[in-house]
Amino acid sequence: MGPLSRRGLLLGGLTLAGGGFLAGGLGLDEAWAIDGPTIISCDGWGSRRNRGVLPVYDRRPVKILVHHTATPNAKVTTRDAAVRLARSIQNFHMDRRGWPDTGQHFTVSRGGIVLEGRHRSLEFVRVGRWQVEGAHCTGQNVVAIGIENEGTYTAVNPPGVLWEKLRSLCAYLCGQYRIRPTQIFGHRDFKDTACPGDKLYAALPRLRSEVAGLLGQKLKKATVDPVAWPLLRIADRGQRVLAAQHLLRAAGVPGIVPDGRFTRELADAVRAFQAERGFGRDDPDLDSGDGPNGMIGGETWPALARPVRAGEGGEAQRAVEVLLRGRNKPVPDVVTPEIWQRLLTP
Repeated sequence: MGPLSRRGLLLGGLTLAGGGFLAGGLGLDEAWAIDGPTIISCDGWGSRRNRGVLPVYDRRPVKILVHHTATPNAKVTTRDAAVRLARSIQNFHMDRRGWPDTGQHFTVSRGGIVLEGRHRSLEFVRVGRWQVEGAHCTGQNVVAIGIENEGTYTAVNPPGVLWEKLRSLCAYLCGQYRIRPTQIFGHRDFKDTACPGDKLYAALPRLRSEVAGLLGQKLKKATVDPVAWPLLRIADRGQRVLAAQHLLRAAGVPGIVPDGRFTRELADAVRAFQAERGFGRDDPDLDSGDGPNGMIGGETWPALARPVRAGEGGEAQRAVEVLLRGRNKPVPDVVTPEIWQRLLTP
């Protein structure tokens, strides 16, 4: 390893990178600091040693990202089963993905057992300063704590014991790092993925509200359910699909027929668009592929929804007009990414 910069520091196989401020200097008070759940450390479940150096940043994380492992909803929920899960995730991430360690910071099993994922995540949370860089979501790995929840929550809700520990863990992380409960998101908010499953994702407003309650806070409705990019996939249809088709045409994607139907052909065209931009690689979920999946989510929308000025014409403006139908609202002078998100909200 070469020499560290003036702002770097080596911490037992991890690099402390510069930039940001120390969360440990925030002066946490009783309104934020709460006891967390029992967490099994990496040593406690017998993890492999990380390969090479894991960067550590002297800035506090400002978000929590919720994932699901997309594995079967196991009926065996013992501690041994949770340890096997942690080892299988680490093996997948290190041997298949080629990462130096487990990608997410923490894991919650279906039996409500909480485990440390990436080395030293727990240590830094306990002191309320620094963050180990994760590998759970492109663009979010140095600003967000990643939590994997065992199971697949597309059509079923997570079991109560998992929910209870997820809520407790999130509240503990928010308390230690002063993360606002409104900054709890799903993986799909930033990537083209169905993770953490439709059911668990739909429960995130409740999670934000309950975490706030544990911290002695009360959230307004608008902050409990923030505006986010929608997820579009095969079999969807309607105005949002039609708007996406116009935006794909504006981006020069060939062969797009603006009919409001998300077909396999449209997914193939989206997949080619994503591949050109390097989207959809290295997801942490155990059943995820190695490339783009053709869904339009939190990674592809920002690439499509460029700023549009009123009266400029073209396919992008047609997308705006589609989303304004029936709303009896004027066309904004400039449609920014934030306005796109609001227009795409049903």
